[in-house]
Amino acid sequence: MTDQTDKPKLGTRPPLGLKRTVETGKVKQSFSHGRSNTVVVEVKKRRILGKPGETPAAAPEAPAPEPVAAAPQPAAPAPRPAPAAPQRRLSEAEQIARRKEDLERFQREAEEARMAALEEARRREDQAKNSASEEERRRAEENRRAEEQAIEERRLEAERAAAEAAAAAEAPAASAPAAPAQEEDRGFRRPAGAAPAPKRPEPARPSRGRDDHRQRGKLTVTRALSGEDDSRARSLAALRRAREKEKRHHQQSGPAAKQVRDVVVPETITVQELANRMAERGADLVKALFKMGSPVTLTQTIDQDTAELLVTEFGHNIKRVSESDVDIDTSADVDAAESLQPRPPVVTIMGHVDHGKTSLLDAIRGAAVVSGEAGGITQHIGAYQVSLPDKSKVTFLDTPGHEAFSEMRARGANVTDIVVLVVAADDGLKPQTVEAINHTKAAGVPMIIAINKIDKPEARPQRVREELLQHEIVVEQLGGDVQDVEVSALQKTNLDGLLNAIHLQAEILELKANPDRASEATVIESKLDKGRGPLATVLVQRGTLRVGDVFVAGAQSGKVRALTDDKGRQVKEAGPAMPVEVLGLSAVPSAGDPFTVVENEARAREVAAYRQSVLDRKRTTAAPVSLENMFASKAATTMEFPLVVKADVHGSTEAIVSALNRLSTDEIRVRILSSGVGAITESDVTLAAASGAPIIGFNVRPNAKAREAINRTKVELRYYDVIYHLTDWAKSAMGGQLGPEIIETVVGRAEVREVFPAGKRDKAAGLLVLEGVIRKGLNARLTREDVIVSKTTISSLRRFKDDVAQVIAGLECGVLLADTNDIKPGDSLEVFEVEERARTL
Repeated sequence: MTDQTDKPKLGTRPPLGLKRTVETGKVKQSFSHGRSNTVVVEVKKRRILGKPGETPAAAPEAPAPEPVAAAPQPAAPAPRPAPAAPQRRLSEAEQIARRKEDLERFQREAEEARMAALEEARRREDQAKNSASEEERRRAEENRRAEEQAIEERRLEAERAAAEAAAAAEAPAASAPAAPAQEEDRGFRRPAGAAPAPKRPEPARPSRGRDDHRQRGKLTVTRALSGEDDSRARSLAALRRAREKEKRHHQQSGPAAKQVRDVVVPETITVQELANRMAERGADLVKALFKMGSPVTLTQTIDQDTAELLVTEFGHNIKRVSESDVDIDTSADVDAAESLQPRPPVVTIMGHVDHGKTSLLDAIRGAAVVSGEAGGITQHIGAYQVSLPDKSKVTFLDTPGHEAFSEMRARGANVTDIVVLVVAADDGLKPQTVEAINHTKAAGVPMIIAINKIDKPEARPQRVREELLQHEIVVEQLGGDVQDVEVSALQKTNLDGLLNAIHLQAEILELKANPDRASEATVIESKLDKGRGPLATVLVQRGTLRVGDVFVAGAQSGKVRALTDDKGRQVKEAGPAMPVEVLGLSAVPSAGDPFTVVENEARAREVAAYRQSVLDRKRTTAAPVSLENMFASKAATTMEFPLVVKADVHGSTEAIVSALNRLSTDEIRVRILSSGVGAITESDVTLAAASGAPIIGFNVRPNAKAREAINRTKVELRYYDVIYHLTDWAKSAMGGQLGPEIIETVVGRAEVREVFPAGKRDKAAGLLVLEGVIRKGLNARLTREDVIVSKTTISSLRRFKDDVAQVIAGLECGVLLADTNDIKPGDSLEVFEVEERARTL
């Protein structure tokens, strides 16, 4: 019997009992951001079954050596060993059941670990979505998928290994005979000398390398997340640290290569702007200029040659451009002939005031616009599109006829195709009619003469045709090529004839435009609406204007937010020759400005900034001052009449400013401090109060804050809705500021013959009246050798010793002059009367 010296092993029991197969303990988990957790883990060991009384192998990994066959013993019976303590052995069915339980528990624990890992991955994904960038979220998603795939692979591998072990354990139990140890338990012993029973084959054991899940022990959350192959995802903080470390490594490796840029340099540019385009420090450019002998600041402007030296010195390439290249030039952009399509004609109604232009247009449109105009005269330019019975369309522009609206008439003539000149048959040609003829000739557009008011008894259409000959306009009835139509807007007589004449003229012109391109238009009128902001009425000339287009209108830019037609309806697009009201401007543009659609907002802002700089230079650039004109300006005593003008639309503002400037004279001139579109604001009141100027509101009123400021500062505020009422007030106000006109009338002249003492201080002069009459109390000038000595009055007049009222020519008298004693014989005395008259311009 072998000597059994059992070494004490961890987790073992006495030989008679079952071996302990599970060890328990605690493991501390470490997470990112300093977090930790303590979990209970169990390590499962493999049970090795042996014969009763055998010492288990110290190293379970090494297979137990097979026993060497003993030499044959003599026939004498061997001594029987003492019976050992009975040890209970598990049956095959119990072993299989226990293995199945272990397999199920292992699968359950693996599933729980997988779910916990998925939950942790989802939590990290949420953190990545909240705090990481798109790149970090993508990496977190890849790490999560890798973790799920690794966990799934380990779970499948563990199930496959457990299934193989269970199958290997069940196969020998079903087919092989009982083991010798079990035979001994049942009381059977092999007789001496008998051949040993064949050894039961060892079941296939899984490999004991790194992938042996049975040697690993229980699968825990920590082991599932980390894994023996170190497949755990890196935290976001670790990724950031690694990225910063790599960045520092690149920075320390050497200076980056200098990037050479193409620098666009206009004719003049500031140092700071040049530095921005070169991506260099402004201080470096200032330092380089200082070394060149040009001490400048960042905000100072340098020319193109100096900028080229700087760009070349810093290693960049210069690209010279002119400032005018920034602006949009559409003159060279000509549409192809095959892209042109017919478009409606644009007709402008022009003529003298009160000759029936708007009434004629109302008769064509079937609307009543005159009733809405103050004073019955048109003071705004209107744009309307009329559908004719043959379904063709005509765009009409109605212009004011008052003399103050000359710019409006010129603007209407420049954007039109046909001009309809309205002349009253009973009134003939008037100044504004002649002006409209000149505008039409300057624009080079054809003209149609509409002789209106033929229903009146005093109408003389033939006289109108004859008067037109004075301005080189020969109508068809007199053998010329200009169409003339006799109409009556009031009775709606012969309107079809006028429309036929317009249609015929449009066919001759063959008007076409390309609708499939970026839109180009002209601002007809602009205003500032209280609720909708800056608005502009534009006439599309070519292309199609759509909602959402980015545009430039003069020195303003914007994006089309809405389009409204002449009937107040919202439209999505506007084709050629269609007038629409545009909403979406940054500020109110000037009437007559070009309206161009551009590709993006950056381009629109660039063009608008360039045009604004051109306007600023024109406004601030003054004529060179010389010594002569400097003293001449100082000696000039022309008074100024300051005004602040606010109107409802830009065209009215333009007309008011022009009319007021024409009132200026050599003695007083109008100075417009501010003019704009929209309601009177608090800033307008502040400006007027500081300069003592009245405020003129044309069809506008002050807002609440402006009213408070007006009550506080007592600024004069004038409201008008008819322009000639405004100009009449301005004339009288300017005359009142000049004061009354002083008129001197010479009454008589006399010569001093003798000087007598009169009292203690005064002196009396003996006079001989040469001309006229000398009266007491009149103004007088005392001259000596044609030089004025004093300007005084006659305080006393005597003839001999009697006080008299007047002395006529040829007589002698004595006078006492007030406030002067500088009288000598030979002086001349001129007596005159002073008359004050109200000043008129």
